Amino acid sequence: MSRRSTGRVVVVLGASSGIGRATAVTLARRGDTLVLASRSADALADVERECRAAAQGRSAGRSGRRSTGPTGDAARRVSVVPTDVSLRSSVEHLFRVTLERHGRIDAVVHSPAVVAYGTFEQVPAEVYDQVVTTNLLGAANVARLALQTFKDAGGGHLVLVGSLLGKIATPFMSSYVTSKWGLHGLARTLQAEVRYVRGVHVSLVTPGGVDTPIYAQAASYARREGRPPIPVDPPEKLARAIVRVLDHPRRETSVGLANHVWTAGFRFMPAVYDVLVAPAMSRAGLSMTPSPQDHTGNVFAPVPAGEATHGKWGRHWMRGVAVGGAGVAALAAVVAGAALRSSTEDAGRS
Repeated sequence: MSRRSTGRVVVVLGASSGIGRATAVTLARRGDTLVLASRSADALADVERECRAAAQGRSAGRSGRRSTGPTGDAARRVSVVPTDVSLRSSVEHLFRVTLERHGRIDAVVHSPAVVAYGTFEQVPAEVYDQVVTTNLLGAANVARLALQTFKDAGGGHLVLVGSLLGKIATPFMSSYVTSKWGLHGLARTLQAEVRYVRGVHVSLVTPGGVDTPIYAQAASYARREGRPPIPVDPPEKLARAIVRVLDHPRRETSVGLANHVWTAGFRFMPAVYDVLVAPAMSRAGLSMTPSPQDHTGNVFAPVPAGEATHGKWGRHWMRGVAVGGAGVAALAAVVAGAALRSSTEDAGRS
């Protein structure tokens, strides 16, 4: 039941930062009614102002009036509900309040995620468990309420934001990889289960490297700050992809030029992939910025001062392009060569 016209009621989880924040502003600019959710009430207040300004600008543009601030209908179309997706009761509160305010929910965009850097043995068990709880069980909490709401209403659209690391594995991020593989499995299962439920859609959006604050806010036991793998996309690119999926439902959308290369290498050339991935991750997935002591980052609680749409990696990834890019290029060459040999062998047999 995705509505391309304005008037759609959308719950955006993870709205205080990164992809979720960019998506919220994009939807507000289109005229959708938004309920913004994340753990950080302070950061949500900033996003609420951004979304109201975007909605007001759209309204002023349509009427030809000069915008003097987010007032009236534009202001009423944006509200916030602080929510911790790892707590089922908190998610239930979010859906209950949204239905009380608006009477329906047309779509849910779920993007919350936390990260912990370090080897499997370095990351404390309680940190590992909380990453999986937030990223995977949090998504399950949201999906359970969303699907029940959609079935009761006769339609709706759930968009889950996954990751390239839900399709491949990399060292130093085991808890995140585990949670995103689980999220991708959850998405595929839900897609199969709602296939014949009229009006209900489940979509998965899979980004590669994105310039968001998640890397700087991550827990770290690797003594180096993380950074996105190249190439790095702006969060607005993911927001546009999510909006397109809401307008035109599809099962999965991959955003990232190198996603298919890494996925193909992981699946079809695992030995070569394993040789390349550790040095590539060490050089291109961990920055040169030292993390002098172990810390839990925002895994257990939000860090409002670090919440923003963008991180600091818009152009900084160029420092790692020599090594990371060489790894991607080498992997691409190997995969392409393997594919060519396979095609040649198939042609010879025929």
